[in-house]
Amino acid sequence: MDLPSSPTRETRFGTDSILACIARKSQTFIDLSDRIWGMPELRYEEVRSAEEHIAALEAEGFAVTRNIAGIATAFMAEAGRGDVTIGFLGEFDALAGLSQEAGATEHRPIEAGGNGHGCHHNLLGAASLLAAVALRDALDEAGIEARVRYFGCPAEEGGSGKTYMARAGAFDGLDAAFCWHPADYNHVMSSATLANIQAYFRFAGRASHAAVSPQVGRSALDALELMNVGVNFMREHMPPEARVHYAITQTGGVSPNVVQASAEGLYLVRAPRMEDAMELFERVRKIAEGAALMTETGVEMVFDRATSAIIPNRALEEVMQEEFERVGPPAFDADDHAFADKLAAAALTDADRRASARAFNAPDRFPRNLHDQILPLPPEPRLFFGSTDVGDVSCLVPTAQCLTATAVRGTPFHTWQTVTQGKMPHAHKAMVTAAKVMAATAGRVVLDEGLRARAKEELRRRRGSDTYRSPLPDGISPPRDSSSNRTRVRPA
Repeated sequence: MDLPSSPTRETRFGTDSILACIARKSQTFIDLSDRIWGMPELRYEEVRSAEEHIAALEAEGFAVTRNIAGIATAFMAEAGRGDVTIGFLGEFDALAGLSQEAGATEHRPIEAGGNGHGCHHNLLGAASLLAAVALRDALDEAGIEARVRYFGCPAEEGGSGKTYMARAGAFDGLDAAFCWHPADYNHVMSSATLANIQAYFRFAGRASHAAVSPQVGRSALDALELMNVGVNFMREHMPPEARVHYAITQTGGVSPNVVQASAEGLYLVRAPRMEDAMELFERVRKIAEGAALMTETGVEMVFDRATSAIIPNRALEEVMQEEFERVGPPAFDADDHAFADKLAAAALTDADRRASARAFNAPDRFPRNLHDQILPLPPEPRLFFGSTDVGDVSCLVPTAQCLTATAVRGTPFHTWQTVTQGKMPHAHKAMVTAAKVMAATAGRVVLDEGLRARAKEELRRRRGSDTYRSPLPDGISPPRDSSSNRTRVRPA
């Protein structure tokens, strides 16, 4: 009689074994995400959050390398061995001014002016870590060799942490990288993003009494206002996909009877390609110089950050879509839907829902306030009018990411409405779903040499060159904290 054959390593390893590993450990990482929610730290200041992630990794037997790219809160953890190396990207930074009580359906700050996780990065880092641990466990159980790396990436919110890490070679040697982002829809992101450059423009004039001797004063505030007027006129003459935003960060004082001797604006320039962003930024710089010339003031440009556009990778995205559909959307229950209905009625509008649907190419109408389906993969990559430093990783390594519905449909991110949901059961379920999708897709990459080759060839083709060029100016070092990015680049 024929004896049953013993299972091979490949048949012991797959989506089912990965999901079993996630089921055993998901609560540990849900608890981690809740602890991170309770200690919201700004870009480059995520000391406690980074230590929480490192402690969890060391408890799982990962070897941790700290101080990546000279950044105190950047680290890499590795487990396993072999010729295939998979990376997972984690984030854990918060946003200023978004303190909010969890689970409230009205604005209720815990601390006036305090920080809050308005982009659900408390969930983001924990889910990526869960995916890395589950993949490692499933590989070990099947006896398959591969290296699994988790990257603790600080300062995604306006700090370009991954851009500095990419320049330092942190992502070299990866066969593929995976990440996700909290959202209000479930789908695989198949989109390019906008490259960006951000810098301060600091004007210096001469103070005087605005009534007695205005003729001897030179107004830095006038110069900044003229710069803004010039950029507004420029908007008609730039590519329609480009964006220019600004904030007045320093007005020179609050006394109207003083000619202001200093003023500062922060400009953010975005475009689909870094070359276009650099060209547009140069035009903004010339407008600043013209404003200084008109007002007889001085101006210096002070670099803040830059990130590259995401390069989509359909080879990986198509596999990720298959795995997402196999895993299924988050299994929301009646209590989840009841909370969603309550928050939607109290704090969201139809305009919010339409804007979100348009951004994610989703139906305008949907029967539930929590998205419990999976959007189809678009026929071709789209353009998403946002920016992320994941773009710099995608320029080096085939990269794919999914989005899961941690938030009620129409929730505007970077608001208290997002923060209030960061510890809710529906957010936890969406976080675990993201870990499942990332780890299952990574498992396919480990086993399929042809898939790895196709993904790398697609990256070379879409990138259009053999090398990655960092968008960071020469000589720029990573900031030390959330307020120290104002590194002088050149006087205008």
